[in-house]
Amino acid sequence: MFICRIRRKVSKLSKMIANLDKFVVFSHVVYDKSDVVQNPCSVSLNARSFRSSRLLCESVQSSSSGLAIQISRTAKTGARDVLFEYLHSTRGFSFMDAEHISKNSPHFFEKLLSKFDPEEDVVKSLSKFLRYNPINEFEPFLESLGLSPAEITSLIPQRLMFLTDDSVMLENFRVLRDYGIPRIKMGKMYKESREIFEYDYGILASKLKAYENLGLSKAIVIKLVSCCPSLLVGGVDAEFAAVLEWFKELGMKKDEIGGFVSGKGIYDWGRMLDTLDFLDRVGYTDEQLHNLLKTNPALLFQGSGKKVYVLFGRLLKLGLKMNEVYSLFMQNPHILSVKCTKNFCKALDFLFDIVMQTEDIVHIVSTRMELMGSYSLKGPKTVCRELNIKRDELCQIIKEDPLKWFDVASKSKIQSSIRVASKDPSTFLEKTAFLSRLGYLENSDEMLKALKQFRGRGDQLQERSDCLVNAGLDSNVVKNLIKQAPMVLNQSKDLLEKKIDCLTNWLGYPLESVVAFPAYLCYDMERINQRFSMYAWLRERGAAKSMLSLSTILACSDARFVKYFVLVHPEGPAKWDSLKNSLNTA
Repeated sequence: MFICRIRRKVSKLSKMIANLDKFVVFSHVVYDKSDVVQNPCSVSLNARSFRSSRLLCESVQSSSSGLAIQISRTAKTGARDVLFEYLHSTRGFSFMDAEHISKNSPHFFEKLLSKFDPEEDVVKSLSKFLRYNPINEFEPFLESLGLSPAEITSLIPQRLMFLTDDSVMLENFRVLRDYGIPRIKMGKMYKESREIFEYDYGILASKLKAYENLGLSKAIVIKLVSCCPSLLVGGVDAEFAAVLEWFKELGMKKDEIGGFVSGKGIYDWGRMLDTLDFLDRVGYTDEQLHNLLKTNPALLFQGSGKKVYVLFGRLLKLGLKMNEVYSLFMQNPHILSVKCTKNFCKALDFLFDIVMQTEDIVHIVSTRMELMGSYSLKGPKTVCRELNIKRDELCQIIKEDPLKWFDVASKSKIQSSIRVASKDPSTFLEKTAFLSRLGYLENSDEMLKALKQFRGRGDQLQERSDCLVNAGLDSNVVKNLIKQAPMVLNQSKDLLEKKIDCLTNWLGYPLESVVAFPAYLCYDMERINQRFSMYAWLRERGAAKSMLSLSTILACSDARFVKYFVLVHPEGPAKWDSLKNSLNTA
């Protein structure tokens, strides 16, 4: 009798399965996936029948194909409430923590629901399951902090199940949460700098406060440590603090640094600091660095200044000497913008692709660096095809007249100088005549750029140029000086004469000093008088070397000048204040 009952039940079960198969057709592909994907049935609840077990497997495995029986939205909402109640009431999580974890751990939640038959009361099943089966709380907790399941696998502590088992980690999490750091950002912090969550009580809070003491607002500290968690490892990052001081010296607010960082970046503060020091040594003024960072923050914050070193390295590899590279950077300060650096490197590759000799490349780089950075060029193959010439012929054309290179290879053709001339024909003709005497080719791209750089009529520009020649400089030297620093001629003749007289008669420097540092003629008289008066005072007392370069005294920031030319003598600060007051009143 017992065997007969068994047979009848098996027969009835077979009919049920057959009826079910009429409505749900299971894909063979899904069955194949079950060999690769872990079978959810292996971790399911005690199934009440073979049917429910088989359906559970297919529901999870074929969910992507749309054939699975989905759990209703209402049931999911109810199940999420059950998880919240478990975390809040059973496990003692705060209301906010329990709510955030239950709502922001979708993968864990789906895995939890996969344990139950969708046709049954999922809410009731989950409630019963959690009553007798505690979960590993690290999984939903870490997922709620913004980590993916793949990342979580390697981060779950061994032999720990409850968050309260790691009270130190939990305490540091609460410190970050209470400080205002978004929970969704904490996953990155946990993954990249796990040491942050291992500090003893009170240490993490003091580290956050230490960054505020550097002059940063709380909102910026939150953004910085979220994007760069390593700042909280060890003491206050000295290299970051030094970069911050640079910002201050350049006349920028410290909080502005927060606008340059993002969660996607990787920041090497040491390399950034080296980059800023390098640009300072090259001769960039504080104003130039300030403008460079304002307009091209990516130069420093994308790759932590790596592009500067790449460009510098490529120039050295060409065979240029260190001082020649410094000079090129000084003459072309905008070459370090993201766009100019990209254009320049592509132009350099262009010359190598047409097999130009290194010495010829060096000559073009030395004389046409600004143009190489200004224009985006087509590839050599395209140019050769358009001109119907070979590469060696193109190479010869560029060697003979580099300006033709930009004419035939530039992606965006430069507008004719006719448009510039149309505004004021007489002024235009005077200026072009003056520029031609300086060596600019008529109607060239270089001349068009020069027309925009020089301010004033042609006769005024000639008068200012003659002023430098009459002072004692060779005419060819003056031409080169003007090409290197066009802004020199944007000042009146009287002002130029005054600065030259100050240089030679009052300061005692030879006139040739302006050839090495033409920017001297561009500084205002107040800065020149104040700084050189202080320098002369120090020399009289033996506290400074004689005849320091003009750039050393004028180009450094105010903070650096005070450090190296004021604070070096006990009476220095008083003298400096006295000089500033007397010169200001005068």
